[in-house]
Amino acid sequence: MITVLSIIGVLVVFYVLFTNFYPSFGGSISKEDQLEYAKSNQYKAGKFFNKNPVPKELSFSETMGLAYKFFTTKVPNGRPDKNLKVKQVDSLHLANYKGEARLFWFGHSSFVLQMDGKTILIDPMFSKVAAPHPLLGTNRFNSSFPIEIEKLPKIDAVIYSHDHYDHLDYESVLKIKDKVSHFYVPLGVGSHLKAWGVTQQNITELDWWQNASFDGIDLVCTPAQHFSGRKFGTRQTTLWASWVIKSKNENIFFSGDSGYSKHFKTIGEKFGPFDIGLMECGQYNKMWSDIHMMPEETALAGRDIKAKRIMPIHWASFKLALHSWTDPITRVKAKAKAINLDIITPEIGQEIRIKNDTKSYSNWWESL
Repeated sequence: MITVLSIIGVLVVFYVLFTNFYPSFGGSISKEDQLEYAKSNQYKAGKFFNKNPVPKELSFSETMGLAYKFFTTKVPNGRPDKNLKVKQVDSLHLANYKGEARLFWFGHSSFVLQMDGKTILIDPMFSKVAAPHPLLGTNRFNSSFPIEIEKLPKIDAVIYSHDHYDHLDYESVLKIKDKVSHFYVPLGVGSHLKAWGVTQQNITELDWWQNASFDGIDLVCTPAQHFSGRKFGTRQTTLWASWVIKSKNENIFFSGDSGYSKHFKTIGEKFGPFDIGLMECGQYNKMWSDIHMMPEETALAGRDIKAKRIMPIHWASFKLALHSWTDPITRVKAKAKAINLDIITPEIGQEIRIKNDTKSYSNWWESL
């Protein structure tokens, strides 16, 4: 008994030291911040909440049980048999671009968006592992990127949806922060950026339905049904969101992470139709379907927001759930066809034109 208690004590001390001093866990919310966030309709008693009473608050033992199941369950075809190849993008092809609006997918939920002469990053996550430390997760499916992060041109804006590790990445922020003009984030997420050396004046935090503009591009922070937190004790202390990105000629919706709910229809009614919807589709399970859509719901959400076409995201990079790596794309394509919704499936790094896109996208994953 003494030995067991000693081991537990050592582990507790290690965890406290690790989470308090290892920088990737990010910053903390100050009392001044809490007073400001109390003005939000989503904030109560130090936490943000969804409109629906989800997700369920898991106990420590439930969390450990779920983690055990995840790490011990063998998933057939859980990841590709070989490293995913990506389309390469030359840095000169990105620098000083003035053409029509376009996107480059970097896998999972990460994009380079170029519109109106501006370069915008969406949820840039360029690390091998979606975890606070490389030893705490498995490597992503692609070992290289369309362009290495150090070769990216000047970045006019970065948009984050929430503070989970597969979206807000410490190492990526360190590499891009000195070339970024401004960061746009949901309430509270700026605390992490400030802890990593981004100045307050370069951060705009928004609540749901608030908007900001820069150089003719409008950004609207819109609802999502999800949660947040980077370590025990910080769950739901920062807000999560989807985003509307609108220029004079283009209208884009980025879902972030979300369960399926009526907020999609509300967004469609307020801001649709959209030229393209970048819709979460992956890392789901019936046990947590309230915070991550099932593939069929992804297609329905695309219809709800009045998207002219959708692109499934949040797949083909990490194994963060117990489904095969191709299950998301197979199922969402079938549902999109059934409801007559246009869907595109580009390879990582392939150029996507927001309008006037005549490309034919292949089922590239079927050969892997």
